[in-house]
Amino acid sequence: MPRILSIALLVLAACTSSAPPNAHPSAPASDVAIERVAAVHGGAGPWVVAGYRMGEYARTKLGLERGSFDMDIVHFTPREVQYSCIADGAAAATGASLGRLNLTLSEAPAPETRTTYRRKSTGQAITLRVTKAFAARYSNVPRAKLADAGREVLTLRDEDVFEVVPS
Repeated sequence: MPRILSIALLVLAACTSSAPPNAHPSAPASDVAIERVAAVHGGAGPWVVAGYRMGEYARTKLGLERGSFDMDIVHFTPREVQYSCIADGAAAATGASLGRLNLTLSEAPAPETRTTYRRKSTGQAITLRVTKAFAARYSNVPRAKLADAGREVLTLRDEDVFEVVPS
């Protein structure tokens, strides 16, 4: 009987979600997200993961598949790591890239960092930016803690990571 109980407990533990109680149901599957982000960026810190989350959100809102040539992205950013990392996250989520000419960087001051996603065929667009709370929490994370912080960002609610910029 103890063996059956042990097996039942193992099965129960495997089926139980390890996500924190505030995890958002639309948060992307962590392994896929981390793999996609790392393939483009080389790592998965909080700012690139935020860019990934934003890209997934925008792609869904615009009704586009990953890799669609109908997607056009402009990332407004200073030439500073953290802010610029968001563009790589957008690329990982959407399949857009500098080489495909559907991802563009445009210089902007840090407080004006934002990303505009546009469906070319319809002109429909959405502009997103990280929240002030996100920026305060994840600015200058030590290199040794970047991966843990990136995984944490995957568990946050969308509204804790980014917001829609009014047009």
